[in-house]
Amino acid sequence: MASASAQLEFDPRAPVNLNTQDFHDHKYLWYEWMREEAPVCTGKISVMKVNLISRYEDCRMVLSDPRFLRNRGRARGKGSSPLPFPLPRSIAALAQSMILEDDPEHRRLRNLVNKGFSPRAVATLSGQVSDLADQMLDALDSQTRPVDLLSAYARPIPMRVIAGMVGVTGREADQFGEVMQTVTQGLTGLKVVRTLFWDIRRAHRIVRELIARKRKQPGEDILSELLEAEEDGERLTEDELVAMVFLLIVGGFETTLHLITNGALALIQHPQQLAALRADPSHWGSAVEEIVRYRGPIHATKFLYAVEDVTLHGVKIPRGRPCMPMLGAANHDPRAFEDPGTFNVTRSPNHHLGFGFGPHFCLGRQLALMEARVALEKIFTRYPKLRLDESGGAPQIAKMPGWHRHLSLPVLTQA
Repeated sequence: MASASAQLEFDPRAPVNLNTQDFHDHKYLWYEWMREEAPVCTGKISVMKVNLISRYEDCRMVLSDPRFLRNRGRARGKGSSPLPFPLPRSIAALAQSMILEDDPEHRRLRNLVNKGFSPRAVATLSGQVSDLADQMLDALDSQTRPVDLLSAYARPIPMRVIAGMVGVTGREADQFGEVMQTVTQGLTGLKVVRTLFWDIRRAHRIVRELIARKRKQPGEDILSELLEAEEDGERLTEDELVAMVFLLIVGGFETTLHLITNGALALIQHPQQLAALRADPSHWGSAVEEIVRYRGPIHATKFLYAVEDVTLHGVKIPRGRPCMPMLGAANHDPRAFEDPGTFNVTRSPNHHLGFGFGPHFCLGRQLALMEARVALEKIFTRYPKLRLDESGGAPQIAKMPGWHRHLSLPVLTQA
């Protein structure tokens, strides 16, 4: 513990700054310090201060305890905004999805979209994902130079799956792909102003045009089903439909893209574990679960707000104060996992928190696991000597709070 502290030069009087490249490059040392020395500590995200929760059992508690809500307005009381800062109406509509709601409103919205992610629906998509992976790999076969696995393989698969789920094809699919990248790539750094006040407005317009077309020409897709779905006699409002489409983009596209990328890197860096999978492919299911635990893309949840003062490990979390369970830290907690720093594709049981816990447990879990399993098994079967291209140094970790993702993953496919 002292060695981790010395490397980090941690100042217990200062917030843990999740905005820095240093934090993201050394996050597992920060997580170790937090779990052991400051299980409830102050963090900084952008200009906001939040309480960071890092131990496994504490994260489970906060995610399932009715004293913590997603909706800021309800937690803080009458007259409070559900959002931590004001946004233009078009952007606020996107932000106010079911992921930021609590029961019973959350349950109503979740029930409306639930059947699009049923085991039957996921099984139907499995063949499509397999075909998509083969198409992407066919395109890579002629490559003798390094290729970016993230952009050339990991991104197109979930992008096309989500586009198909909302029923877009052809030129409209290209537009939808632009929407996905607008939402998921431009919310950090200097791009944020342009994204908030230009790109997302354009994306908002494209999604509304898609909804209008689906009203006139419904198809066999989840968006058409949402337009007709009812829960207790109520249908989704226009703003709820728009927010739901954007939630599908972020939840169903961005997380899966980085799960595939992180998984490929983990397996390249652990050749003995990859050899074990080749010897017994029946372990691919547990291997993907272990990737979620060991190097999953989501390392923190959306903010939760205490509805009353809560004291945890001697630290008072005041009513209305934002707090964030750090799932990446919890998934490496030695109190919950034996030898958590070891990547073990046969780990069982594996009760990780990579898909959350409680009422907001990830609706698309089975879809993400299926896409990652198919994509990873396919590429390591096609290219048994797949390896990193290290000519440009180690893959760079993106500076995005709450995520573990890389800017690119250059690889060599040929021997």
